[in-house]
Amino acid sequence: MGWLDELKRLGPGLVTGAADDDPSGIATYSQAGAQFGTGLLWTMLFAYPLMVAVQLASARIGRVTGNDLAGHLKEVMPRWLVYGLVLLLLLANTINIGADLAAMGEASALVVGRGHHVFTIGFALVTLGLQLTIPYRRYANILKWLTLVLLAYVALVFLVKVDWTAAATGLFIPRITRQQEIITVVAILGTTISPFLFFWQAAQEVEELDQVVARKPLRKARDQAEDALQRMRWDTFGGMAVSNIVALAIMLGTAATLHAAGKQDIQSAADAAKALQPVAGNLAFGIFSLGIIGTGLLAVPVLAGSSAYAVCGVGGYPASLECKPHQAKLFYAVIAFGILVGIVVDWLPISPMKALFWSAVANGVAAVPVLAGLMLVVSRRKIMGEFVASPMLKIFGWIATAVMTVAAIATIVFPD
Repeated sequence: MGWLDELKRLGPGLVTGAADDDPSGIATYSQAGAQFGTGLLWTMLFAYPLMVAVQLASARIGRVTGNDLAGHLKEVMPRWLVYGLVLLLLLANTINIGADLAAMGEASALVVGRGHHVFTIGFALVTLGLQLTIPYRRYANILKWLTLVLLAYVALVFLVKVDWTAAATGLFIPRITRQQEIITVVAILGTTISPFLFFWQAAQEVEELDQVVARKPLRKARDQAEDALQRMRWDTFGGMAVSNIVALAIMLGTAATLHAAGKQDIQSAADAAKALQPVAGNLAFGIFSLGIIGTGLLAVPVLAGSSAYAVCGVGGYPASLECKPHQAKLFYAVIAFGILVGIVVDWLPISPMKALFWSAVANGVAAVPVLAGLMLVVSRRKIMGEFVASPMLKIFGWIATAVMTVAAIATIVFPD
């Protein structure tokens, strides 16, 4: 099999990894680069194996069982806890959608010169319309093509003057010297290991099963296991690598420009784009703005979709982007709710960073028990059969759970 064929096999993992670099994540990475230069690049190397482990566990559950993550969580956790976690996920995702839509509107207004709220509403309606009208098999291809916009941030690195010695030092030598760096590390972990990604990737593996008649859940088709597990590993390792390379590019680009110029007060992704213009020129500004819009178009449907999969999964309702709206009414109602309420968030008198802070708190609270439940599910033979997680997957999955527990505590200890 050639490398082009291998690239075609990329799917749920690639889209999940790309959605991780949403406008909210761009804001976090931009803050890290602007405030601390190359000093926190090491966080992406640290996070990579943890991201791979939890996303691979999520994908494995969907592919092996043919069912979503939320439904299986009820088998290993009290129902009241699962319902509470899904409610937190819905809250956090809706706030995140609002922040992402606002960033997309701001970035467009910066380029055009006006129309922030008009662009925000327009992007919201476009993403909602696509999810309501296009079946999964076509929509998945749109999302995969949208991941190409992330190359804009890699290109940015080649437009600015980078101190590669400092970059290598920051990448391979971990360092935390002050409280604000701790807060930023927690924010980085929160935006890279987030509950909505777990639900989305598991659900996408289930969606992929429905696209090929001969493809069955691995518990019912042992002969498909070798190829399926190899494809999931390639997809997840590759998707998370794309996510982290882009995050590194954003941190490195803002370190080489904004930090070097003393512009450290970055409150949003649009702020970073605006600050880049006088420092790095119109081309860098345009690339950064294009990236915000493109990643937002990718991330908003993923955020809304993950909420819908979780809500319907926990209640046992039909949930598929392949269904028409009248066939999965609650599923599409949750998607519409998340996006339309996200528009309202853009109009509220609250700063985008404050909104993202509370979103991060909700995600941090939800991530720990969801990760614990995820690892219990993927390790339980009654659910997974012979396809329980490997010892290495369990080790890194539980390390990720422990790290996110520390991060959640740090969110409380260092609230701002």
